[in-house]
Amino acid sequence: MKLSTRARYGLKALIDLGLHSANEAISLQSIAERQDISTSYLEQLMAMLKKAGLVKSSRGAYGGYQLGKPADEISVGEVLRVLEGSLEAAACPGIENDGTCHGSDVCVAKLVWKRINDSITSAVDTLMLGQLIEESRRVHEEKMESQGMEENVPDILK
Repeated sequence: MKLSTRARYGLKALIDLGLHSANEAISLQSIAERQDISTSYLEQLMAMLKKAGLVKSSRGAYGGYQLGKPADEISVGEVLRVLEGSLEAAACPGIENDGTCHGSDVCVAKLVWKRINDSITSAVDTLMLGQLIEESRRVHEEKMESQGMEENVPDILK
């Protein structure tokens, strides 16, 4: 299974929101700059995520985006399905356009495809955005400590 740029950038943007939007909405421009994503592309991603309720937006001078629900309630699978659609990595090659399979009664290969797809689904549905945010925070702190820059760590990351 290969994830598109849309999925990778969407996850990066949500992690950024989780790190920086605890008390206020964050502008798309600031996310785009930190994550090196074009603002226009980020607008498209945020529209999809907003429609799914994963982010919310506010207008005005202090407007921007925030997570639509707690990060611990957003699974990576939910994000990927919004941005990618189906997460099936392997489809049975014997399935016809009408959904029938001529060899389904004797085919054992379908068990392979099912196991692969079930494993991916389980992995992404049990990995929560909150876990990724905490890991990002930890990695950032370790990097700052190793560079002797602990005093420069923003309060939000402490």
